[in-house]
Amino acid sequence: MREELKLDNQLCFRLYTAARLVMKAYTPFLSELGITYPQYLVLMVLWECDELPVNEIARKLYLETNTVTPLLQRMEKQGLVKRVKGKADGRQTLVSLTEKGQVLEQQAFDCIPQGMGRRMEPCHLTLDDYARLRGELDNIIDKLK
Repeated sequence: MREELKLDNQLCFRLYTAARLVMKAYTPFLSELGITYPQYLVLMVLWECDELPVNEIARKLYLETNTVTPLLQRMEKQGLVKRVKGKADGRQTLVSLTEKGQVLEQQAFDCIPQGMGRRMEPCHLTLDDYARLRGELDNIIDKLK
């Protein structure tokens, strides 16, 4: 077996595993709010800047619009977002938060940051460690996009 092909030597496997386990750690908090992790990502985008075109949400999440659209449709049925055709361009769909989606921001703030902080305590990562890790991951993302 070639060393370069061993699973334990693959950066992609480490990133995949870490991402999966971190998303799993979010699950109890998100379940309490009645949302999934992908929905949480969309909500965070809209909490930063409400009323965005679908393609802009997709771009910010590094996803294709055909992946984001069904997610938005489910979120609309849950009453979290509303979708309307753009006035300037009828081909464009604008997405904005409903009152329920706006209220969810405070609920998320009340449980997720502290809860995830407690969940990550065994990792013994300082704020500097988080900043450094985020910077390294940003560098990988920037080089690969």
